[in-house]
Amino acid sequence: MTAILTKIDDFVWGVPLMVLILAGGLLLTIRLRCLQTHKLGLALKWMVKNEEGGIGEVSSFAALCTALSATIGTGNIVGVATAISLGGPGALFWMLVAAFLGMATKFTEGLLAVKYRTVKKDGKVLGGPFYYIEKGMGSSWKWLAKLFAIFGILAGLLGIGTITQVNGVANAVQSVFDPDAVKTVTLPLLGTHSWSVVITAIVVTAVVALVIIGGLKRIARVSEIIVPFMAILYIVSVLILIFSNITALPGAIVTIVKGAFNPRSVAGGVAGSMLIAMRSGVARGIFSNEAGLGSAPIAAAAAQTKEPVRQGLVSMTGTFIDTIVICTMTGLSIVMTGAYQIKELKGGQITNYAFQNGLPFSNKVCSLILMLCLMFFAFTTILGWDYYSERCLEYLTGGKKSPLQVYRWLYILAVLIGPFMTVAAVWTIADIFNGLMAIPNMIALFALSGVAAKETKAFFDAGKHLEK
Repeated sequence: MTAILTKIDDFVWGVPLMVLILAGGLLLTIRLRCLQTHKLGLALKWMVKNEEGGIGEVSSFAALCTALSATIGTGNIVGVATAISLGGPGALFWMLVAAFLGMATKFTEGLLAVKYRTVKKDGKVLGGPFYYIEKGMGSSWKWLAKLFAIFGILAGLLGIGTITQVNGVANAVQSVFDPDAVKTVTLPLLGTHSWSVVITAIVVTAVVALVIIGGLKRIARVSEIIVPFMAILYIVSVLILIFSNITALPGAIVTIVKGAFNPRSVAGGVAGSMLIAMRSGVARGIFSNEAGLGSAPIAAAAAQTKEPVRQGLVSMTGTFIDTIVICTMTGLSIVMTGAYQIKELKGGQITNYAFQNGLPFSNKVCSLILMLCLMFFAFTTILGWDYYSERCLEYLTGGKKSPLQVYRWLYILAVLIGPFMTVAAVWTIADIFNGLMAIPNMIALFALSGVAAKETKAFFDAGKHLEK
């Protein structure tokens, strides 16, 4: 099964999809006049300043936190480590290139989500790629909108939303409390596992169930509290690591840049080629920040705003925070400590090694810090992706309640069994569904790039960004 999944993954994440996503980001960067550089300051200002009198279900900041709750997850810790172990340090360089272009992509997604969203009589808002495909490209493209929604449901249920997240948490908990798997239990059909993994699965599932049954507003409230806290905790931890090993920083930067163009020379043949470094960096970067996937605009559509461009700028900050800040810090810590060179380590174990060998604390404390970060990151991602996939299902079913109720319980079940699946299979499945989601969304972004450029120019020409 793993071999079959790997072949499918290689096909989905081949050169055509990478070119599609990068070319889309480049096209939007050009058409928007490199907006992600000269409007970043304004975007960061609006990120924490909610718009007054806007139409929507939650504030712009809450919508961003909901989107960040889904993007800041195990991809920032486990995904970065996996990318560097597969593609060498150069994968981080390509991850940042993809993120820079992805900021223009995320801006466009947020803009289109608000422009083409639907507001129901009861005040409930529904929007995202399925609506900007259907309304923006025309009803004849509704089949493409439905295809995106199907892939979105599968990604949430079987990939990025559940299994990968809780799997990363369980591994982190085991590394702290039972690293040698001494206390184990055999479960029917699931094999033998550490009690720490079993307990983690039960606790996380129970807490997730309590939150997601409350819907978007409860998810948004939880995200507004947890997301800023978890991001600050992780950033401070990595900053301590970097400053504690500051003499290794220049060499790490050189290694990353060299590895981007000649991975074999700096990765001892592990990377294989520049293409693998690019593929690893782009794929894991998109897994982390979701630019081009079409997931974040589903949350952006619910924001209380009257201006699509304004919400586009707020959405853009998600990619900046997620990848350019947090993923870069993770990557630097891994390269500075040489963790990626330990062949027997995989996924989160690589980042754990970096923390243990880079932070000025005991190994137990370092593992505990990483475990807490992973738990918060993964928990909020599970919540965010439940919202995304439910909205996809709502679009397909016309808002019928019974399918949503059934789906929520299936989602909870996926969280419960996630820790008992193999890491390789988990990440491969997630990659496949990510890639499949990106295809219809990127087609729409190419088709509607002119609309985004026109809306943006009109907004700034009218001086709306100068209004209080």
